Amino acid sequence: MRRLPMPVSLRAGPAPVTVEAWLEGLQAAAFECRRARDKDLERRLHEARAFIDRSFHRPIDLDAIAKHACFSRYHFHRLFRRHYGVTPHEYLTEKRVARARELLTETDLTVTNVCLELGFESLGSFSTLFRRYVGHPPSRYRRGIVQSVWERVVAVPHCFLSAYRSAPGPAV
Repeated sequence: MRRLPMPVSLRAGPAPVTVEAWLEGLQAAAFECRRARDKDLERRLHEARAFIDRSFHRPIDLDAIAKHACFSRYHFHRLFRRHYGVTPHEYLTEKRVARARELLTETDLTVTNVCLELGFESLGSFSTLFRRYVGHPPSRYRRGIVQSVWERVVAVPHCFLSAYRSAPGPAV
């Protein structure tokens, strides 16, 4: 089979590119690459934070969170702090302390049971972190909440109570 000669217009190749146009194209490609990389990093950081939100009641550490996000522990720690303004440990502790406040207020669980339910390994570290974040140790926090609720109940003036007792009830 015999080949036909190529037309002259196709032999010349593409039009020559200026250096400025080539640099602009290179910069645009680099920008797109960085943007795609940043989106991927942000997605992985959000997945790591969602993993912490789902697993804060279990004993998890930095290695487990970083592995979930597919980062080395040091790189993950640096990225998480830069992106969210707190370290992964601070974020985890804030979640646990917030849940501990809820459990101490709404349930009759002992402080030790609350500590173990939230994934802390020792009562001492739980009490220290709770005091650092709340300002009071867990037992004193619970007493303060119970006492303030009781004060609100007892703070009804006697004249209102006696008027309520002597008021006729609804007809049955």
